[in-house]
Amino acid sequence: MTEDAKPRRRFLQALAIVPASTLAVGAMATGCTNGPESAAARAAKPYEPTYFTKAEWAFIVAAVDHLIPADDYGPGAIEAGVPEFIDRQMETPFGHGKLWYMQGPFHPDVVPELGYQLNQNPREVYRNGIQACDAWCVKTHGKVYAELDKPLQEQILKDLQGGKIEFETVPSRTFFSFLLSNTKEGFFADPMYGGNKNMVGWKMVGFPGARADYMDWVDQPNVKYPYGPVSISGEKG
Repeated sequence: MTEDAKPRRRFLQALAIVPASTLAVGAMATGCTNGPESAAARAAKPYEPTYFTKAEWAFIVAAVDHLIPADDYGPGAIEAGVPEFIDRQMETPFGHGKLWYMQGPFHPDVVPELGYQLNQNPREVYRNGIQACDAWCVKTHGKVYAELDKPLQEQILKDLQGGKIEFETVPSRTFFSFLLSNTKEGFFADPMYGGNKNMVGWKMVGFPGARADYMDWVDQPNVKYPYGPVSISGEKG
């Protein structure tokens, strides 16, 4: 987390150099079962979350707006449809934890290299984390997270990231880690999965998307690619 927009944008650009080229395929590898849907079709109707409750949805929208805010350097997570991406991922094998080994014993204190060490799948981490955070906010500040002032929301996210707020149901750092990772994925994944609307993430870093052939430009360093990105579904940015 940082309060300086420019370094945050540079961080996103650096992040996307390698992962952006894999996220288009990565969403399918994580078991996303939602089929292609055109941008026009999605824009014609407001998105209604299928997993998150109204209160949980309000939390997600408020939180991701801080993680990738809209600024002079481009649209943010809200414009990119990141909340929709996260909600849709909850209905995939990833959301249900079907791609992971979820049998005990669990040892949360071991090094990350030994793998995920909780008995909760992503759906449960989000549900427990949001509920715990809102309860903490009400107890500490008198309102749920989404109703707090923006600066306070920002500080709470920093405290979650630093493990300064303790929850009984799920480690706050783990909850924040899921939220941050899925927000970045939603900003750069192929638009057919609900995020990266209008390919704003790809346009920001100059990623061509799923174009069949751009080998003519491989040997032209520092030359701007002249064509917009293309989604797996065939939509052009």
